[in-house]
Amino acid sequence: MDKMRMESEDIQQENVKKIAALFPNCVTEARDEDGHLKKAINFEMLKQMLSDSVIDGDEAYEFTWVGKKASIVEANRPIRKTLRPVKEDSVNWDTTENLYIEGDNLEVLKLLQESYLGKVKMIYIDPPYNTGNDFIYNDDFKVSSEEYADESGEVDEEGNRMFKNTDSNGRFHSDWCSMIYSRLMLARNLLSEDGVIFISIDEKESANLRKIGDEVFGESNFVSNIIWQSRTSISNDYEVSLNHNHPLIYSKNRASLVFGGDPIDSSEYVNPDNDPRGPWKLVPLDANHAGGDTVYPVTNPKTGVDYLPPNGRIWCYNRKTMEQLIADRRIKFGLNDDSAPKRKLYLRERLEKGDKKTPSSILLDAGTTKDGTSEIMNLFDGQKLFDYPKSVDFIKRLIQYGAPSGGLVMDFFAGSGTTAQAAMEYASENGVNIRYIMVQLPEDLDRSSKMASSAAKKTLDNAIGFLDSLKKPHLITELSKQRICRAAKKIHEDNPDATFDDGFRVLKLDDTNMKDVYYAAGDYTQDLVSMLESNVKPDRTDLDLLFGCLIEWGLPLSLPYTSETIDGCMVHTYNDGDLIACFDENVPESVIKTIAKRQPLRAVFRDFSFASSPEKINVGEIFKLLAPDTRVKVI
Repeated sequence: MDKMRMESEDIQQENVKKIAALFPNCVTEARDEDGHLKKAINFEMLKQMLSDSVIDGDEAYEFTWVGKKASIVEANRPIRKTLRPVKEDSVNWDTTENLYIEGDNLEVLKLLQESYLGKVKMIYIDPPYNTGNDFIYNDDFKVSSEEYADESGEVDEEGNRMFKNTDSNGRFHSDWCSMIYSRLMLARNLLSEDGVIFISIDEKESANLRKIGDEVFGESNFVSNIIWQSRTSISNDYEVSLNHNHPLIYSKNRASLVFGGDPIDSSEYVNPDNDPRGPWKLVPLDANHAGGDTVYPVTNPKTGVDYLPPNGRIWCYNRKTMEQLIADRRIKFGLNDDSAPKRKLYLRERLEKGDKKTPSSILLDAGTTKDGTSEIMNLFDGQKLFDYPKSVDFIKRLIQYGAPSGGLVMDFFAGSGTTAQAAMEYASENGVNIRYIMVQLPEDLDRSSKMASSAAKKTLDNAIGFLDSLKKPHLITELSKQRICRAAKKIHEDNPDATFDDGFRVLKLDDTNMKDVYYAAGDYTQDLVSMLESNVKPDRTDLDLLFGCLIEWGLPLSLPYTSETIDGCMVHTYNDGDLIACFDENVPESVIKTIAKRQPLRAVFRDFSFASSPEKINVGEIFKLLAPDTRVKVI
């Protein structure tokens, strides 16, 4: 039952609705006097719609919305955050190259800009579809306590992370566009030159996403819009049952892109003439590129008919090569020798070269969301813990196209963890090395359950009950990690000889490791100086500090490291000397010399590791003498 509004009608907004019914292209979004967004009228467009002549004014081809500039600023704004390692939640911490990162993906992407700049082969994301019922990330939009209390919203304790985006919201499209725009800006930086990104989306924002993608990646780097049949059953919710979604594909650099294909279908190959080279199929001999002696008649020896390239095109080969191919029985004039010439394409030769079949833009045989649900239920003893997850086969197909030979795969809307399972399965089945980075916001399932529909609530309650059985927090990230572990176990059970990386390092987004306290020079007293001996927060460990240094110095977060005690001090060596760190207090000169003699690329200490300024200066002199190429820093 609807609740009474108990207030007068908003006449202005009602008028906007009336105009929108007549002229939908005249409705836009604008801020009111309080800075809130609401539906508004583009009066210049309305004047043009009511005029029979061109209205004066500047025109430009552009795609914009309220908040676009702010989203660009937000993507570029630095943050004082870090990623803290969580060894107890990790699997094979010392050997794995996979990462599972818990936190807001916008902030995580900012922190990964240096460490993974140009290193990601493939990104797949399945962002919120903006259906009117989804929660979307509400970057840096502060709300009042009154708004926080409104059950239509979903925010964190500071009131600034997420909200329920209904189609009555004045900023329905603008917020979604801002959310995805800033993240794609940062994601593009992480892609390698031959990298590719797949973005799943449905009908409501596919047009906007295409415009944003063209702007962020460049229109020339658009690869395709795949149509994936995500369901087979018919829904009666709308006039047409929505049975597909759109994975949009963009490359970092189209000229460098190496796109994989589908396996060759041997059923397309025949051998009616008993060719000793085996089964073949016929492919055209003409092309549209000019050059050389490539327009000439080719005579069918059986019918005597001469054939020229069709429609002003050219033959792919010059006369001499064509004659050699005909003599070698590699040219056939149709299956019955009564038509134009075509070239035999042999199955064996294609398989020997590792050829692939060019994929279709329509995917009908890559699983459905129903299959995705079944896959999770099979891992969790028949329990339904996620609604409408992508199928593993679908993501494996995208990996087959985007990272066929392996590499680093990323999903920063990781959700149930399907991409991680798909990466492990693809690696085990194809013998390639695939590493992954999963990023997921630790959404509170209790809060989501309170606001969900009855069907979604049942699934969420199942998930909460499952986590209770494990005594785990009620977070989607806990479910996702459990899914990855169970998937890895099942792969080993199904194929004991499979080799793949079945672990992951867990990292959690948190505030900076450093104390956020600043004083003017005149404020310092002897007592204050003693209090400031450590500029590091008291709950932070050596490992926290080490990974904070890796992020600042742009080192990958999945490499091996060792820790050892030298003259009473703990010394950490990352990736055999990419960085050596010691965060102890009063580090003796013997330890400094030992580290310097190893000539690491980088060395780092805490600011209070040295009792006095002269000692700190002496450290610099030691490195100048023993390791002049080492970059030395303190935190």
